[in-house]
Amino acid sequence: MLPKLPLSDWIQHIVDWMSAHLGGLFTGISTVIEGIVDFFANIFLLPHPFLFIVILGAIAYYAGRLPLALFSMFGFLLIYDLGYWTQTMNSLALVITSGIISIVLGIPIGIWCAYRKSVSRIVVPLLDFMQTMPAFVYLLPAVTFFSLGVVPGVISSVIFAIPPTIRLTRLGIMQVSGELVEAAEAFGSTPAQKLFKVQLPLSLPTVMAGVNQTIMLSLSMVVIASMIGAQGIGSEVYRAVTQLQIGKGFEAGIVVVILAIVLDRLSQNLIKPKAGRNRRRAA
Repeated sequence: MLPKLPLSDWIQHIVDWMSAHLGGLFTGISTVIEGIVDFFANIFLLPHPFLFIVILGAIAYYAGRLPLALFSMFGFLLIYDLGYWTQTMNSLALVITSGIISIVLGIPIGIWCAYRKSVSRIVVPLLDFMQTMPAFVYLLPAVTFFSLGVVPGVISSVIFAIPPTIRLTRLGIMQVSGELVEAAEAFGSTPAQKLFKVQLPLSLPTVMAGVNQTIMLSLSMVVIASMIGAQGIGSEVYRAVTQLQIGKGFEAGIVVVILAIVLDRLSQNLIKPKAGRNRRRAA
């Protein structure tokens, strides 16, 4: 019989070493992330809910069409009526923060993978690992290094949500026609000009598909992160489950659905405002 591989002991030693020697780094990261979340939460809670709903409706109308604007306004009006406004704004701040961090890190990594096959060979298996690992497992290291609260929720959301942005950024750039790239080189374009004026614009729909998936995964993970103290609508869902409050759970679930639909449609349409206006004129 083979002896058991002491994998858990190795992982625990690594975690203990990181906790002992990188505590200052984790404290700095925690301070920055908490500040960003508080900033967005204060921004979202600053206007009166009715004013926020009107602004959201205007953004939705600009980004999409009238049905999206009406759904966004009536949906958030229902959230306000149900009494989950503050929790929803806190969840929205968590989603925006984790989404921004995932996008800021994911797009450059995706570009790097597209340019360097050696990097891609390392990163792609890591992405497979990250996407197949159960989401609850990410809560353990996040709590270990950042304690309970908002910050581990954001960290676990970033780890869980970043793979689609990396994958689809890499895929989008690799799908750009080689003839177009060669033409840009023939006209004397620098590598930066080739990237920002040819490859990224042409791959933007694919990149935005990854961003859309990242935002949706961030929302789903923010709900799960309520188990480790991340405030928001997820905490209401968790409380309803633990106390078997079916009605409260249904209400909180409806809020999550509304938030998910609005974020999904906005993230799909925000980069196409001109097309949206042309469709409205045609209609």
